[in-house]
Amino acid sequence: MHRLFALTAIVSVLTISVKADSFVVLPFFNVSKDANLDWIGESLAESVRESLAGEGYVALDREERVEAYHRLAIRPYVLLTKASIIRIADTLDAEHVIYGQFDLKPGTAGPPRSKGSLQIGAHILDLKRIHEGPEFGETGSLEDLAVLQRHLAWQTLEWVNAKTAPSEEEFKNRHPAIRVDAIESYIRGLAAVRPEDKHRLFTQAARLDQGFSQPCFQLGKLHFEKKEYKVAAEWLQKVAASDVHFREAKFLLGLSLYHTGDFSSAQNAFQIVARSVPLNEVYNDIGATESRQNLPDALDNFKKALEGDPSDPDYQFNVGYALWKRGDFEAAAQRFQAALERNPKDAEATAMLERCSKRSGPRPGDTKTERLERVKTTYEESAWWQLKAALQPQKP
Repeated sequence: MHRLFALTAIVSVLTISVKADSFVVLPFFNVSKDANLDWIGESLAESVRESLAGEGYVALDREERVEAYHRLAIRPYVLLTKASIIRIADTLDAEHVIYGQFDLKPGTAGPPRSKGSLQIGAHILDLKRIHEGPEFGETGSLEDLAVLQRHLAWQTLEWVNAKTAPSEEEFKNRHPAIRVDAIESYIRGLAAVRPEDKHRLFTQAARLDQGFSQPCFQLGKLHFEKKEYKVAAEWLQKVAASDVHFREAKFLLGLSLYHTGDFSSAQNAFQIVARSVPLNEVYNDIGATESRQNLPDALDNFKKALEGDPSDPDYQFNVGYALWKRGDFEAAAQRFQAALERNPKDAEATAMLERCSKRSGPRPGDTKTERLERVKTTYEESAWWQLKAALQPQKP
C-alpha cells in the first residue's frame, strides 16, 4: 500500500505518454509438426510485446505470462482454446490478449535454397469490450523472420490505435532487421533455465549480429547479478536508445559504474532514466552518486525519494546521512530515528543517531562514517506504468 501511495505521488510529473489498458501477448502456436520450431512462436510474441511497450502501452512481461501458464498448469506452446486464452488474460488482469499461430512449409529445391516458407496469423481479443479484432498475418521465408515479425508488430500497433501509431517507415528505422540465427539464439537464451546456457546463447546472438541490442541487455543483467560490474557496464553501454530495455539498462549501468567508483558517469546514467520515469529508486541513487562526490544536490534528490515513499527506511537514512554531513544534527537525528522506527535492527542508524546526540560530525578518514549511502537495486518501471495507466486512462 505504501508503494502505491509512493507511485501515485509522482504520476503527475511523467514525461512519456502512456496508453491505458494492458496487453498480454501469448507465444504463437506452432501448428507445424516440428517442436524444435517453438522458438519462432516465442520470438513473434516478444517482437509484438516489445513494440507495444516501446510505444507506451502496458505490455505484460514475458516472466508474468510464464508464471500465469505455470499457475494454470498450461504447457507452453500448445494450441489453446479460446476459453484458455481468456483464462490466461483474466489471471493477468489484461484487457487485451494477442495470440496467433505459425506454420513452416518446406523450402524450395535448388540454389538458393530457403529454410522454408513461414505462414503467420495473428488475432487480438478486446476483453474489455468483448470484441475480437480482425485476423492479420504475414508470409515469407524463414530467413526474413525479422522483417515479417516487424511488420506484424506494426500492424498490431495500427489496429490498437492508428492515430498514435508511427508510420511504417519510421517503425522500420527504429527496428532494424536482425539475422534469423541471432534471433533464434536470443530466444533460446530467454527460454534457457541455467545461467551458463543463457550466457552462451546471448553471447552467440550478440556476436552473430552486432546491431542486436536485446542480448546486450540480457548479458549486462547476468554479469550484474554476478557482481561483475565492469563487464556488466561494457554490455549495458551497448543497449540502443530504441530498445524497450533502454531505461532499465541505464539504471543497471548506473549501479555498475557506482560499484566501480565512477560516480560521475553513474550520476549521468541515472539522470537519463529520471528524465523519463521519475521513480523513487532513481532519485535515491542519483543522490547517492552526488553524495559520494560531495555535491550539494544530493540532499534534494534524497528528499525526492523520501517524499515518494516515507515508509522506506533507506530513504529516511540517506536524508539523515546527507543532513549529518552538513552538520544539521537535529534534523539528521529525526531521520535516523524514523529509520529505526521502520527497522529497529538498523545498526548504522543507531550509531549515527548517537553521533547526532553528541554533535559529532564527519572526520576525514573515519571509515565508520564514510560511504554509508544506500542505493536501490530494484527497478520497478513496469508497475509504475501500470499505475500511471490506471490513474490517467486514455480519452476515447
